[in-house]
Amino acid sequence: MTTMTSPFLFPDTVAQADKLAIVHLRRDLQIPTILKEHDEDDEGYAEGKVVNTRFGSFPHKTLIGKSWGSQILASKVDTGSRGRRDQKSAKKQKKDNAEGPGNKRQQYEESTSETPRKKLRAEDGTPVEVAIDDTSVAKEESDAVAAQSGFVHLLAPTPENWTSSLPHRTQVVYTPDYSYVLHRLKVRPGAQIIEVGAGSGSFTHASARAVFHGYPGSEEVNGSATKRRKLGKVWSYEFHEQRHEKLQKEIEEHGLDGIVEITHRDVCENGFLVNGESPEAEAIFLDLPAPWLALPHLVRSKAAPFVSPLNPSATVHLCTFSPCIEQVQKTMSVMRQLGWVDIEMVAIAHKRFEIRRERIGIDNGSQRGLQSTPASVDEALQRLLEVEGNFKVFHENGTKVPKQKDNTNPNNRAKIIENLVEKKVYKEGKLVHRTEPEVKNHTSYLTFAILPQEWTAEDEARVCAELPIVARKGDCEVAMSSRAMRKAAAKAVREKAEAAKSRRAVAQPVISNDDTKGSKTQQRT
Repeated sequence: MTTMTSPFLFPDTVAQADKLAIVHLRRDLQIPTILKEHDEDDEGYAEGKVVNTRFGSFPHKTLIGKSWGSQILASKVDTGSRGRRDQKSAKKQKKDNAEGPGNKRQQYEESTSETPRKKLRAEDGTPVEVAIDDTSVAKEESDAVAAQSGFVHLLAPTPENWTSSLPHRTQVVYTPDYSYVLHRLKVRPGAQIIEVGAGSGSFTHASARAVFHGYPGSEEVNGSATKRRKLGKVWSYEFHEQRHEKLQKEIEEHGLDGIVEITHRDVCENGFLVNGESPEAEAIFLDLPAPWLALPHLVRSKAAPFVSPLNPSATVHLCTFSPCIEQVQKTMSVMRQLGWVDIEMVAIAHKRFEIRRERIGIDNGSQRGLQSTPASVDEALQRLLEVEGNFKVFHENGTKVPKQKDNTNPNNRAKIIENLVEKKVYKEGKLVHRTEPEVKNHTSYLTFAILPQEWTAEDEARVCAELPIVARKGDCEVAMSSRAMRKAAAKAVREKAEAAKSRRAVAQPVISNDDTKGSKTQQRT
C-alpha cells in the first residue's frame, strides 16, 4: 500500500514530481500525465520526459513546480530521433544474429563494440562513451527552450477533470450522472459503497472523494484511543481481468489504494464478500448488463452460511445503470420480489450554454483596419471594468450611464483615423447564447431503490421494553410501558370520564315546579 497522499484529495499548491497532473488543451480535450523529473523510459529526448500535444511539446521539467492554472509555453525539443536510432541499431543487430555469420555481420561488429554504447557528457563536460545499460554515468539533459507553437494550461486532478481526460476502456459515467447518483445514494464521508463494473474508473474516483474520511490508521480522534472515526471505503468489482489490472495500477499511482479496494470477480456468480469479509455497505451502484442477476446477493438474511454484504443497522440505497428500458423492467421486477421499496427510474439530460457576442457584418475580424478582439489582457480587463461600472450605475440609480457628447467634427482626419484603426468593434453587437451541439452524456436509465432496515420479533420485543407504547382510547392518549403504568393509565381514564360526566350534568338547566306553573299561566293568558 502506498503512503503518498492522493492529489485528488489533497492537491498541492504546485505540481509535484511523481504525481498526476492534467494538461488542459481546450474545454473538452485534456491529457493526464504522471510528472517525472527524468526520462526513466529512455525515450530519447534531451530535455527529459516530454508530453507531445497538437499545440507543441512540453517537457515535464517545465511543468513541475508550476502553480495550478498556469499557462505553459511549448518548448523546442527533439521528437525522439535518438531513441529511435538506438532501437534501430538493436533491431539490426538482432537481424544479423538471426541470419548467421556473414559479411554484413562482420562489418557491423567491426564498426560497433560488443555492447551498444552512447556518447554522453560527464559532469565536468568531457565527452565519454558508455554502454546503454551502464547506469554509472547519468544521462545529460539539456534545458528546455521556449517555442512559438502554442501553450497549454496546467490543472490539478479532480474527478471531473479525470472523467474528461481518462483513457477510455469502456463507456464511462460522466459527471452529470455520477453527481446525481452520489446525491441520491446519500454517500457521505465514512460511508461504505459497493461499485460493480468499475470499467475506466470514472465513478471510482468520484466515490472515493465522496466517502473519504481519513486514511487507514487515522481512526483515532485527536489522539484518543476511545473515540474512533469511521473511515469510508469503496468496494469496487471488475469482471474483466485486463481492465482490473490497469485500474489497480491507476489507483496506486493516484494514492487511493487505501480508500479503494478493487476485486477481480463476477459478482453475479460469486457474490460480494472479500476474503470472507462483508463490506457492510449502505450504498450500491451496479453498472452491469444484467443487474437482476446480482440482486439475490444483496439481501439481509438467507440460510447459513450466507453472509450479507449490507449494513445490518442502516437503510441501504441502490442505483442501477442500464441503457435499455427492458433491462429496467426486469430489474424492477426482481427488486419488488426481494423487498426493495421506493423504486424509481430517472433519466438525466445535461446541456451547456455558450454565450458570445454577435458581431454583425464582421467576418471574424478579417477586414483590414478592424480589430474584433482585445489586443491584450489589460485591454480586455479595461472593457470588463467599463461594463461592470455601467451595471453598477444602472442598478443603483435605475438609469443608464449618459453618453458624453463629443462636439468634435466627425469628418476631420483624427476622427476618421480613430474610426478606421482604433475603433474596437468587439464592444459593439449583442450577446447571444446557444446550446452546445453535442451533449457529452452517457444516455442511460438510473433506477433507484431502498431496502429498509430488517425488523425482527426480537427487535419488536426490545423496543417494547425500552420505549413507551402509545395507546389511544377515544380522545384520550395514555403512555404505558409496564403493568403499574397500565393501571395508572386506566385510573386516569376513569377519572377523566367521571369529570366529563360531571361537566355535562352541570351544563343541563334545572326546571322547578313553580317555574312550570308560571309558564302554563302565561300560556293561558
